[in-house]
Parts: sequence; C-alpha cells; structure tokens
Amino acid sequence: MLLLVLGLALWWGAHFFKRIAPAQRAAMGDGGKGAVAGGIAIGIVFMIFGYRSAEVVPVWYPLAVMVHINNLLVLVAIYMMSPAPKKGALLNGVRHPMLTGFALWALAHLLVNGELAAIILFGGLLVWALLEMAVINRAEPEWSPGPKGTLAKDAMFLVGSVVLVAVIGYIHAWLGPWPFAS
Repeated sequence: MLLLVLGLALWWGAHFFKRIAPAQRAAMGDGGKGAVAGGIAIGIVFMIFGYRSAEVVPVWYPLAVMVHINNLLVLVAIYMMSPAPKKGALLNGVRHPMLTGFALWALAHLLVNGELAAIILFGGLLVWALLEMAVINRAEPEWSPGPKGTLAKDAMFLVGSVVLVAVIGYIHAWLGPWPFAS
C-alpha cells in the first residue's frame, strides 16, 4: 500500500509543482518539463505496482448494476478527454473538459471497486482532479470558451470514443478484470 500512496504523492506533487513552487519551476526552464513528466511517469508506475500488490481489504460490495453505470461514465469521460470540447459544439462551454472527464473516470472506478486500495487510488485521483480545477480557476479566473465547433464533429468524436472504450476494455481485460457486464 505504501508504493500506491507514494505513487499518488508523486502524481500530485508533479502536477501541482508549477502552482506550489512557481519560482523553482520557472528556474528549471524547459528541463523542468522533463522532470515533471518523469515524476508523473514514476508516479504512474508506483500506482500500478502498488495497486496490483496491495492486499485486498473489502470495504463495500458494489451492486452489479454499477458495471453499466461505470461503463457509461467511462464513455462520457473518454469523450470529454477527446478533442470534442475544442472542435465540437456540445462541450464548448466547459472550462476543464479533460479534468472533468478524468474525475468522471475516477468516480466510475470507485463505483465498481469497493476494496481499500481502489478507494485510495481512485479516490485520490478524483480529489486531485477536483483540486486541480479549483487551483487553476483561482490562479486564472478569467476564461472564455473558444469558437464553437459543429455537431458533426461531436458525432465523429462520440463514435471514436465508443471504439476507444471497446479497445481500452479489451486491453483492461487482458491486464486484469473484464470491465463489461457478463
């Protein structure tokens, strides 16, 4: 479990570094991008190995219907993380579509995983995404959406999102549990 928590700490620290220590980050110049990316990558590796090696401690038992809700939320999350918010019409007014999609992804995984390690991992990532949006909003209060795209682009990215969810689902099953209802 320690490795999982260290991974989350690296993820949080690397993402918030620019906001917490702007002078130090600026002093690093372009080399700081590599350091931040490295911290994030190491954090992801720690989270994966920490989660996979964590003892299973059941906290609650999800209902079977949660799989369907999870899959719908993951589809919406993938769509929000696609180029649709910038090129389409439906999400044009959403300020943080990628972070909102990431938060939905984390919430979806909390709905179907009731063990302690999952609550720490996905809960920690959900809280990070929400705090990241708040920190950005506070640091940069002025914002306006870009030009509105078309519904045709929204439809194109929705189809792409469905395909991507299927591909991710099969990779998920290859690496771990089957993510779709039986």
